[in-house]
Amino acid sequence: MPAFDITTAIAATPEQLFDLSLDVGAHTASMSGSGERIVAGVRSGQMRLGDEVTWSARHFGVRWRMTSRITAYSRPERFVDEQVRGPFRRWHHEHLFSWDPEAGVTVMRDVIAFVAPVGVVSHVLLGPYMKKLIEQRNAHLADSFS
Repeated sequence: MPAFDITTAIAATPEQLFDLSLDVGAHTASMSGSGERIVAGVRSGQMRLGDEVTWSARHFGVRWRMTSRITAYSRPERFVDEQVRGPFRRWHHEHLFSWDPEAGVTVMRDVIAFVAPVGVVSHVLLGPYMKKLIEQRNAHLADSFS
């Protein structure tokens, strides 16, 4: 199963970053390049355990829908979102937050495992593309605290 792990240091407390990471408005803003919008579920504010949201976005010239659910929630250390409906056979995104007192930053880790509808596409095309999207989201979150 394709997977990747991204670590980002952000000048914010774990609580601030955890909360912003669960804010659907912040997510939508970070994905504006793909025209991402909410079409069902939580439409504003922060998601909580068990909440679902359905996103619609254009990737590779095609409009996709994906419904995600928060399946684990331990503020401010960790939460998990997983696809319940959408284009992937499996999507599991673990968000981890830890404070680095020496640097005065929160270290955020995104650990993502997924299976695309077509196996080889996962490794060759979607892996790097999805990693870039998560890095873009993280840069947007970091900019929110600048």
